[in-house]
Amino acid sequence: MGVATAPSGPVSPSGPKGPGRAHWLRVARDVADDLATDAVARERAGAVPFDEVSRLREAELLTLLAPAGSGGGGADWPTAYAVVREIGAADGAIGQLLGCHYLVSWSAGFLGEPALASRIVRRSAAEQWYWGGGLTRREPLPTLSVTAGGQVLDGRQSYATGVLVADRLAVRAVRAGSGETLAVVVDPAGPGVRTDDDTGTFGQRLAAGGSVEFDAVTVTADDVLGPLAADEDVLSPFAALASPVGRLVSVHLLLGMAEGVLAEAREYSRAGHALRHPARPAGTPHDPQVLASYGELTLLTRSASALAGQAVEAVHGGLRRGEDLTHDEYAEISVLVAMAEAAASRAAQESTTRALDVIGSGSASSLLGMDRFWRNTRTHTLYEPVAHRLRDVGDYFLNGVHPPFGPSPS
Repeated sequence: MGVATAPSGPVSPSGPKGPGRAHWLRVARDVADDLATDAVARERAGAVPFDEVSRLREAELLTLLAPAGSGGGGADWPTAYAVVREIGAADGAIGQLLGCHYLVSWSAGFLGEPALASRIVRRSAAEQWYWGGGLTRREPLPTLSVTAGGQVLDGRQSYATGVLVADRLAVRAVRAGSGETLAVVVDPAGPGVRTDDDTGTFGQRLAAGGSVEFDAVTVTADDVLGPLAADEDVLSPFAALASPVGRLVSVHLLLGMAEGVLAEAREYSRAGHALRHPARPAGTPHDPQVLASYGELTLLTRSASALAGQAVEAVHGGLRRGEDLTHDEYAEISVLVAMAEAAASRAAQESTTRALDVIGSGSASSLLGMDRFWRNTRTHTLYEPVAHRLRDVGDYFLNGVHPPFGPSPS
């Protein structure tokens, strides 16, 4: 039993195209270069990233995935992944903000009826909303109840990316009585919604994460995107692709952070060489140990990148299949993404840890800010652990058992 390449199938007709991948990569690099100039100072200040979101909005990166006919960039998911990776290399927290936005803002397309999804996408693009929140299974869930005046949402989400800067939130809720889980859209500026910056994480400080409380928040029919059931009899394989699509965001964020720390370490190693005493060559660009370390980390990151590329092809193929995607094809895609997750997590953790050793005591300087890569990576991997992904891969390879269906359980 193998692990899939992209499932083949017809490509559905698409609407007017946007500027194209090359354009968006240039835009992403420009934004990344801008973010890199003050990344250390911004990370140290830890302010709510309103300015950074404005930079993304001005570059039109927030509307990247919206169809061109709806006022968006008309880009595809492979392009969105590449953009997240570029931004993540310069600033991991802002890369996470952008990746979360892409996934959450696309939830309507995966889960909602076409007419509802179209209305949401058009308004989001027109008003350039930033989307935060998340649809993972963290308990307890907010409760959606029916009252005499309609539907109301009550409860608390303990952590979600981007809640402090979001124009809209997408959250997981449970319907009172039936226990059905649903994706619900909430305006964080509306009555009964309160957000708090109470996470205090040691990394990803600029991801605008926090908790959000709901007190009898009115929910209309258009605010309910659709079910989040993990049952193959309820959720279609195409709708379930929301999980591997989102997990690939994490993969490219991790790869970006790995590539970012290696790039900065390389520049430091090259520049610092001229300052070292010739009688003490250890740690210079010609030190065999330094060369071997850079070689190992480059190999680790490039290998993870190659596996991520295969996963992107598979996910893109699944998206093109649409509702023709089968359960077996979904399983192959999900397992391949799980492999990419594990490889990217290992590459990022190794690179951000060992780069400090390669640089040596200089990496302890807060002015250099090399520790931010390690703290950002470690924080992200704590929220997105991959141990269960490896079990899924093993169970699929050995026993042919399909991985869990639907949104990520982490």
